[in-house]
Amino acid sequence: MDTLKKIALFLVFLAVQTLVLNHVHLFGFIIPLLHVYFVVLFQRNYPHWALLLWAFALGLGVDIFSNTPGVGAASLTLTALLQPYLLSLFVSQDAAEDLQPSVKTLGMVKYVYFVSILTTLFVLTYFTLEFFSFVNWMWWLATVVGSTVLTVVLIIVIENVRRK
Repeated sequence: MDTLKKIALFLVFLAVQTLVLNHVHLFGFIIPLLHVYFVVLFQRNYPHWALLLWAFALGLGVDIFSNTPGVGAASLTLTALLQPYLLSLFVSQDAAEDLQPSVKTLGMVKYVYFVSILTTLFVLTYFTLEFFSFVNWMWWLATVVGSTVLTVVLIIVIENVRRK
C-alpha cells in the first residue's frame, strides 16, 4: 500500500468506527471493532516503527472521538507490535517480501486463523483496559467473545467482497 492509500484507509476506518460502529451494540454488549482490520492489511516486512505509528495514530483518533482515553491506542499499538510476528507464522520463508495478508495470498483457513488471533488479542486488550476490573467477569467474557466473533465475521465479509 502506498502512503496516499494508507491515509485514505486510515480516514475511512476512523470515520466508520467512530460515526457508525461505536453506536452499534448488539444485545447490549457486542461492539464491532473493525478498525483492527487496518493493522491486518499491512504487508510483510513493513517497517515496524511505521506500523506502530500508524496503529497508535488510528487508536488515538478512535479514542478522541469515542471518549475512551488511551484504550484504543494501547490496544491497537499492541496488536501492531505483534502483527509481523504472527504473520510470519502463517507465511512461508520463501514468500514475497512485500506480501499483503489476504484470502488470496494466505488461503482461507490460514487467513481466518491469522485474523482471529489478531482480533482476539486486540479485543481482549481493549475490553480488559476498558473494564479494568473482573468483578463482572461473565459480562467481560461475553463482550470479548461476542465482539471478537462479530469483528472477524465483518473482516471476512469485507475481504471476500474485496477479492471479487
